[in-house]
Amino acid sequence: MDTSSLAANWADVRRRVDDACRAAGRDPAEVSVLPVSKTFGPDVVRSALSLGLHRFGENKVQEIREKAAALAGEAIEWVVIGHLQTNKAKDVARLASEVQSLDRLELAEALHHRLDIEGRQIDVLIQVKTASEETKQGLAEEDLPGFLERLQAFPSLRVRGLMTLATLSDDPEEVRACFRRLRELRDRCVAEGHDMPRLSMGMSGDFPLAIAEGATEVRIGSAIFGRRSYPGV
Repeated sequence: MDTSSLAANWADVRRRVDDACRAAGRDPAEVSVLPVSKTFGPDVVRSALSLGLHRFGENKVQEIREKAAALAGEAIEWVVIGHLQTNKAKDVARLASEVQSLDRLELAEALHHRLDIEGRQIDVLIQVKTASEETKQGLAEEDLPGFLERLQAFPSLRVRGLMTLATLSDDPEEVRACFRRLRELRDRCVAEGHDMPRLSMGMSGDFPLAIAEGATEVRIGSAIFGRRSYPGV
């Protein structure tokens, strides 16, 4: 994709997000867009940098490692949004600025250990499972209060909010219900004294519903970067 096409896509996405905010009675400044660059190479990311973008969501740590090497010296914040295995904690602690898919204590321990070695702290969002599909990852809703308490033992992890993936459904009310549950969970946590201002929810196909339910960040990939091509497909 050339830079002009990318710029047009980015402007269109930002306009659509702003329109969704206004339709929900919200200030567009309240909602940020996380460009999801997974499967797109360093040249595409470099073009996005020229548009003033600097935060990029990635599913796989291996992709972050390869792109970070190719784009060494660039001011980039890599955000992990995919399911994360503990054996990737070393690379995450070295390269990532944020993890949005923290969902279990074992992972928190591994990340904290490696971050302590690096002398770093990073922001984290807790991924909560609000959809019924078995393929969806995330902490069970009922386990969130106890998980938050145990995370206090890991000062390198700055808990800033929650993340979720909505159900895959043609029924907008089913999708919206996932986002509503996450907001209600966050609101209960705030009422209990936790500082958790962020809600990362909504993607290219459902972000207006997420914004209507209080998203502070939406994760947009194909609408910005174009259709993805996967190996073997």
